This record gives sequence, structure tokens and C-alpha cells, in this order.
Amino acid sequence: MNAHEIDYHIYGEEMQYVEIELDPQEAVVAEAGSFMMMDSDIKMDTIFGDGSNQDTGVLGKLFSAGKRLLTGESLFMTAFLNIGQGKKQVSFASPYPGKIVPIDLSEKGGKFICQKDAFLCAAKGVSVGIEFSKRLGRGFFGGEGFIMQKLEGDGMAFVHAGGTMAKKVLAPGEVLKVDTGCIVGFSQTVDYNIEFIGGIRNSVFGGEGLFFATLRGPGTVYIQSLPFSRLASRVWAAAPRGGGKDKGEGSILGGLGDLLDGDNRF
Repeated sequence: MNAHEIDYHIYGEEMQYVEIELDPQEAVVAEAGSFMMMDSDIKMDTIFGDGSNQDTGVLGKLFSAGKRLLTGESLFMTAFLNIGQGKKQVSFASPYPGKIVPIDLSEKGGKFICQKDAFLCAAKGVSVGIEFSKRLGRGFFGGEGFIMQKLEGDGMAFVHAGGTMAKKVLAPGEVLKVDTGCIVGFSQTVDYNIEFIGGIRNSVFGGEGLFFATLRGPGTVYIQSLPFSRLASRVWAAAPRGGGKDKGEGSILGGLGDLLDGDNRF
């Protein structure tokens, strides 16, 4: 194997974390902000690019980092290397409620395509790049699905699905229509495109957007019930406006809350 061969265990139900066991000189790479805890003999190192081609020279590193910059990610990733004598553990946490999905790239033909904010961590040697769209419709209307990440290699990678995760195995020619934000990822054999919903009432009053993704088999698709964009929009809509005091969902409950937290003055 070109990638480091790592063992792992996923803990929790709604707010999961993955504990990765590293043999001596084994390493895992992760996005900034996903680290949770680690043993004392694990060394953290900031690397330029995705960590898969650190011996390709300056131009190779710049190209790798530039691809990550196009997806809105940081130019740098963090590598966690076991410099001790025995097995050591390092853990990474999911960013919001959902499920951590382990992806064995050796079983996916060496490539898996996912949303740009779904990637959590991977064995050292896995390439984290971008998947450019070959169709014009995706570029104009794909939203989150326009530029997706591709994970390449033969090691383990871990992605995060918000809410409840659904795994669909599509037969050849079978089509699944999905909200673009609800796609976690899919195997490289799945054909992906953007389709117009159609109908003036659907477009204006449907509330689901003008376009959805069509995924055509064969291959495996992972769907999430709670995309981060949907979660963020609901939180933003519920936030108080104008810097004033939040009155609560109802006058009685809101007043009771004010009494309990001591905000009211008599």
C-alpha cells in the first residue's frame, strides 16, 4: 500500500468521534479544527498541501496547495505522526451532529468524490484534491456540488454526514434525485449532473430551490439529512435581529425565561 495502513474505532451516536490507532512511524492527516485528543508520543506537524506528495518538490507542493485553495480550504493540513515505540491513539471529532463514515479507498477503485466540507481525516498518503465538473450545468447551478473534493489512494479516509446518513447502492442505469446540499459523496462510477425542477409553481413556491442533483448508477451514494448549510440557515433565521433582546418563542415562555435567568429588574 502507498498510504499508511491504520486501524480505527468510531465512538458515539449523535456527536461521534473517530479514534485512530497508529503503529510506530504511521501518520494520519486532517483538516484544521477536527483534532480532539492524542497520546503523548504523537507529533503534530503542519504540512503544505494535502500531504500526499511531500517529495515532489516546490512546484508539486504549490500545485497541491492551490487545488485546496480553490475548494475554500486552508493551504495547510496537519499531520499526526507516531514517533513512539508502541501503538498510539489520536482522535478526531465530527463538527456537528451526524455520522462519521469510513471510506476504504482500495474498495472504491482508488477514488471517492465528496462534498468539500465533508472530509475529516485520512491515512497519510491519501491525496485530497478537487473534482472539476465536466458539464456546464453543474458550474452555473450546482451550488455546493460545483467543485467537489476527490480522495485518491489506497488507504482509509473518513468523511462526516450531518444528521442521519443514508447509503444507497445504485444499479447500472438507476437514477436517484437529491438536493445538492444533501450529497455526502459517491463512488467514481456514479454519473453526476444538475437538473432543473421545472414548473413555475415548483420554481417560485416550492421552497426547495430550482435545481437538484441526478445521480446515475452503478455505484454507492451517501446522503445526509442535515447539510451544514441547512443547519446554518435555520440558526441564522432563529437568531434575534437588530441587537435587541430575544423575546423567546412565545410571550409566556419568553417572560418566564427572563425571570429565570435574572434579566428582569423590579
